Amino acid sequence: MTAPRRPVRTPREVFADHGARLGSGDLDALSLNYAEDAVFVTPHGVLTGREGVKQGIGRLLADLPDAEWQLRERFAGDVLFLEWTATTPTHEVLDGVDTFVFRDGLITAQTVRYTLAPRTH
Repeated sequence: MTAPRRPVRTPREVFADHGARLGSGDLDALSLNYAEDAVFVTPHGVLTGREGVKQGIGRLLADLPDAEWQLRERFAGDVLFLEWTATTPTHEVLDGVDTFVFRDGLITAQTVRYTLAPRTH
């Protein structure tokens, strides 16, 4: 007898969990929301797999440690367009834009683009 399948999470559920894990800073836990063959696309290049995701998000968190985030989400089926800003005591991002693609309860692709600038008080 096979075990019952766990229901597949919706893109909104995956993204909510992603946000909670992002706040923890635990890159191993965070990467579990991504498919094993996920792609993480940035202006600096394409990172692949969960190790690539950890590298890309690690860079973002290093650029914006303990940031305050403002998010504007737009879901369209299995795609999320995310506009965001973030501030730290020393730096800010006013033009963050990500796109997420979801499949089978996981993130399969993400694009990330932002401009890190010294914070103007």
